[in-house]
Amino acid sequence: MGYLSAKQLPQDRDGFRFRGGSCVIDLAATLRARLSPAPLELLGTPADLGRWLVSSGMVESMPEVTPDDLLVARALREAIYALAARKGGAKIKEARQTLNQIAAGSPALPQFKSDGTAMLTGSGNALLVSLAREAVQLFGSDMANLVRKCQSPVCALYFVDTSRKGDRRWCSMSACGNKAKAADFRRRQRRSVKAGKRK
Repeated sequence: MGYLSAKQLPQDRDGFRFRGGSCVIDLAATLRARLSPAPLELLGTPADLGRWLVSSGMVESMPEVTPDDLLVARALREAIYALAARKGGAKIKEARQTLNQIAAGSPALPQFKSDGTAMLTGSGNALLVSLAREAVQLFGSDMANLVRKCQSPVCALYFVDTSRKGDRRWCSMSACGNKAKAADFRRRQRRSVKAGKRK
C-alpha cells in the first residue's frame, strides 16, 4: 500500500490499533467499539491526532495539528469506513465526495531516508491529504476487493487481506483469532460433556 504502510511495527501502540495492513484502514479503527451503544473516540483532541500520525509510522515527530485538522481526520475516517463497509447509495456517494475533497489539497512531502525507508514531512493537514490520496488509490483499484471485515461478531475492524491464499478471517490472530479459537474449543468441550452424559 505504498510508503504509508512500509514499516513493520507492532499492531497495538500508544493506545491505537494498527491491524489493517494500511494506514488508510487503520484510521477507521480510531473509533473504538464502533458497534457498541457508547463508542470510544480515540481522536478526541488535536494532540491525539498528532500521536496517531506518529504511531502510524507516517512521520517521526509530532506534526503541527489544528482543531480543523481534527475535524478533517474524523470526516476522512468515516468516509474510509463507509467505503470499506461498502455501504450503498447516498452513503457511498458522500464518502467518495469527502475523500476526493480532502485528496485535492496539498499533500505532505515524501522523503527517502538514508536507512532505506520512506517518511513524510508536513503539517497535520498535509498528512491527511496524503492519507486521502492513499485511500483513493486503495478504493479506486483492484486492492479494494481485498478489504475485508474481521469475522468476529463483536469487532468492527477492517483489514487488507494480502495473505497468500486470500483467506484471512481476523483483524488479528493474537486478538480476535485466538478468542474465536478459544470459544470454539469451549463449545466442543461442552458438546463432548453432553454427549458423555447421554451415554
